[in-house]
Amino acid sequence: MMQEFARLTKAFSILWVLALTVVAFGDTGLTDGERRDINNFEMASPSTVYIRQLAVRRSLFSLDETAYERGAGSGFVWDKDGHIVTNFHVIQTNDRSTRYSITLWDQSDWEARLVGLSPSKDLAVLKIDAPRDRLVPLNIGTSSNLAVGQRVLALGNPFGLDQTLTVGIVSALGRDLQSPDGRTIHDVIQTDAAINPGNSGGPLLDSSGRLIGVNTAIASPSGGSAGIGFAIPVDTVARLVPELIEFGQEIRSGIGVTVLSDHRARRYGLEGIVITEVQAGQPAEKAGIEPVRVNARGKIVGDIIVGVDGKRVRQLSELMDAFEEAGGAGSQVTLTLDNGGQRREVRLPLIEIRP
Repeated sequence: MMQEFARLTKAFSILWVLALTVVAFGDTGLTDGERRDINNFEMASPSTVYIRQLAVRRSLFSLDETAYERGAGSGFVWDKDGHIVTNFHVIQTNDRSTRYSITLWDQSDWEARLVGLSPSKDLAVLKIDAPRDRLVPLNIGTSSNLAVGQRVLALGNPFGLDQTLTVGIVSALGRDLQSPDGRTIHDVIQTDAAINPGNSGGPLLDSSGRLIGVNTAIASPSGGSAGIGFAIPVDTVARLVPELIEFGQEIRSGIGVTVLSDHRARRYGLEGIVITEVQAGQPAEKAGIEPVRVNARGKIVGDIIVGVDGKRVRQLSELMDAFEEAGGAGSQVTLTLDNGGQRREVRLPLIEIRP
């Protein structure tokens, strides 16, 4: 009996020492949510990159060239082929001769080239020729089932510093945001996770570490984080990036016409989308749409698009937004046409306009 008691006492003592050891060394005081955030950061950090746009300065006294940083931002690895996704406004140009430098998780620098861009969605794709074992693509999630209040994490390189993580929630969904070319980006995610200059182009993650958006803008008079940030939804990104990789630009929807630029249309005092050419065999021709011309009496005749599905359009960006809202290629739209003051409506399908 005494031996059994001694054995139990010894076992209890060992368990007590182990418990004290756990308290002293194993309990970090972290909540489950904090541990999850730390894990997500450690998993996504190797996928997040620092992007520098480089300009070249030539010496006045020699042929030597010096590269200097003209702009910077964040991005992330899309695939093992070396494609890097970021914002168009981080790239700041459609000049494919501009030089870029990408810094990976291991602090290695790689020269990058511009592959594709979409000013209307504020997205761009660069490519580096780094070994596949250094490229860590993000896990792609979906933005279709996001809910206001759910936890999000924003990664990036604010102010050119090392990678940082900010945590917040989805503040609102379905926001509209103006793109660099004046068009509207739809279904934008609003978050209170701090997005500072330099975070642009970085990933927005859900609480499982999956990509749900691309950090793109802040709303602040000072330019710093003021509790309102925006991200392009990943469903838009996942649809568009393959097009940018393959074609260099996004596939648009259209009806088979050529139109006058907004500037020239206004110069001639014309309101709406002025059609200058109708392509044979395309939906516009089949619907009886006629290009604008000056007739023998000196009068301007022909069709000008002034509305889509009952919504007024006055410039090309509004027309493209209306086509996108209608569902893009394969969808039907109703155009309101003005021809010399006479208006009519025609219904026709949208088609893909490939680069």
